Amino acid sequence: MHAIVVEETGGPEKLLWRERPEPVPGPGMVTVRLKLTSVNFADIAARRGTGVTPVPFTPGLDGMGTVEAIGAGVTRVRPGDRVAVSPDGGSYAEVVLAREDLVYPVDAAMPDEAAASMTALVTAWNILHMAARIQPGETVLIHAAAGGVGSVLVQTAKAAGAGRIFATAGSPAKLKIARDFGADVAIDYTKDDFAQIVLDETGKKGVDVIADAIGGDVFAKGMGALAHFGRMVTYGQSSGHHGELSTEKLHRQNQAVLGYSSGHYRRNRPLAIRPAVEGSFKLVAEGKVRILEGGRFPLRDAAKAQHLVESRASTGRVFLTL
Repeated sequence: MHAIVVEETGGPEKLLWRERPEPVPGPGMVTVRLKLTSVNFADIAARRGTGVTPVPFTPGLDGMGTVEAIGAGVTRVRPGDRVAVSPDGGSYAEVVLAREDLVYPVDAAMPDEAAASMTALVTAWNILHMAARIQPGETVLIHAAAGGVGSVLVQTAKAAGAGRIFATAGSPAKLKIARDFGADVAIDYTKDDFAQIVLDETGKKGVDVIADAIGGDVFAKGMGALAHFGRMVTYGQSSGHHGELSTEKLHRQNQAVLGYSSGHYRRNRPLAIRPAVEGSFKLVAEGKVRILEGGRFPLRDAAKAQHLVESRASTGRVFLTL
């Protein structure tokens, strides 16, 4: 079989097409022949060397395909089953190996693109429901709202009964995407002060929930637009800079700052992901959440796919086909 391998960190050119032995599932393990996998920003961070993955490695967090073989003790799936999978050794590969707990059967009605976007769906669900504990009627601010996770966050917030949804993006086309998916107020962060607009629109109260994957100055400004009893959930720092926090107002205004990583849950508490998979897949089945496709490349062209995502020119999810 073939896989993309990073042998040393750096730019997209470090994504190398390599031949590898096909994995064999041991006890409790499953192999899946992939049809589609998605490009996550975490893949790019790992390739750059800013993640925690040692080289050499195969990038990728999720995909969809067909069960190839199962190891001893596996009962949830059988060879031939159509599944979504979060593999142990990366998903930029023709055949992947995964723990049974991270392989999820999907019915024929589930679009390939949704099944291959499990990380985005789970991340959006857990940010809002597990970390932020969103309540019906609460106001929400979502950054990068036309991106792979951001566009799902807008829809998931809408499905959760959020009140006004504020969204930021960096172009008129991306702002339209955010509005089309359910944002009530779309803000061009390259031109406008999003925090001031949020305060003006909420009568200086701010929003109840903020989902921030950008970090840096965006995080700091966002804290100024967080309501009393509000929850800021940080799940990345695509700006390349960490956000800085003063704790002064947290106890006075009963605010909370929470971190979230689907990858950390996948590695350390895999069973805890299942409720989010079930809940988010149900939203897809009900037509309340759909995946916006922003591009599709053959696996061999993973460098082109990552370059598109890294350039911030993409919208929605970018996929690799196998």
